[in-house]
Amino acid sequence: MMEIQRRIIGFVEKANWVFLIVGVCASYILFSTEFTFGVLAGGLIVTLNFQMMAKTLKKAFATSQFTSWHVILVKYYIRLLISAVIIFILIFGQLVNPLGLIIGLSVVVASIMTATVCEVKKIIFKEAI
Repeated sequence: MMEIQRRIIGFVEKANWVFLIVGVCASYILFSTEFTFGVLAGGLIVTLNFQMMAKTLKKAFATSQFTSWHVILVKYYIRLLISAVIIFILIFGQLVNPLGLIIGLSVVVASIMTATVCEVKKIIFKEAI
């Protein structure tokens, strides 16, 4: 079971960057600079947030000493607060298109959905054989 989880996390970490690059390139071709910056900013916020969370959790589970869940939660809420402040500044400073920002913030969700579909497909075809 742990192997599947590691495979999914690895896939999501890589797919985040691929979806971000594809999204930024597509929005650059099809939409305004403000929209493209929104996709880029949202994608970077959520992707970097996911990378830091994964690093924190990997370190917590890899060490032999007990890591307090309070420390993990505090780090999570600090990242959430920083992300909220950045998003607030981007939207209310009218630096980005809000729809582009939302699309960028959806990068990790798209990666997780893709990883899940791929893993379910592997399990179904493995059982069918």
